[in-house]
Amino acid sequence: MTISPEPLSVRFDDHCLWVELDDGRTIGAPLAWFPRLLHASEADRSAFFMSRDGIHWEGLDEDISIAGLLAGRGDRMGVHKAAA
Repeated sequence: MTISPEPLSVRFDDHCLWVELDDGRTIGAPLAWFPRLLHASEADRSAFFMSRDGIHWEGLDEDISIAGLLAGRGDRMGVHKAAA
């Protein structure tokens, strides 16, 4: 089992979500990957809690895993697989 680094802090700029990890890395992802965060108010964005696995916004119904960020995955909510 691979254990992801844990988040230490979260911040936003006009276009990105930035997460500082306990292994010394800071990773960024475009807010466009997370439509709920992109369209949220600053107050709603700041109402998160961190866990070992990721960042969670109960009011926005958004959960971002650190493993997903490291793999370059955004919000998969609107993505549908084509029928085989």
